[in-house]
Amino acid sequence: MAKATIIGLDLAKNVFHAHGAAENGAVVFRKKLSRNQVLPFLSEQSTCIVAMEACATAHNWAREIGKLV
Repeated sequence: MAKATIIGLDLAKNVFHAHGAAENGAVVFRKKLSRNQVLPFLSEQSTCIVAMEACATAHNWAREIGKLV
């Protein structure tokens, strides 16, 4: 199975959506995650770019995701 080189993360209050894409753009996964599942799920992924929308909580999520490296 291909590894995601970029993960798009849709931030929300309770249910987050993660979309992983390989270097060639192929879909690797599409996941619906609860708030408590996001960091454990991302910690299992290979090091890659995580892209998310600019919103009030994006900076906090970026700091927490950055700690996983």
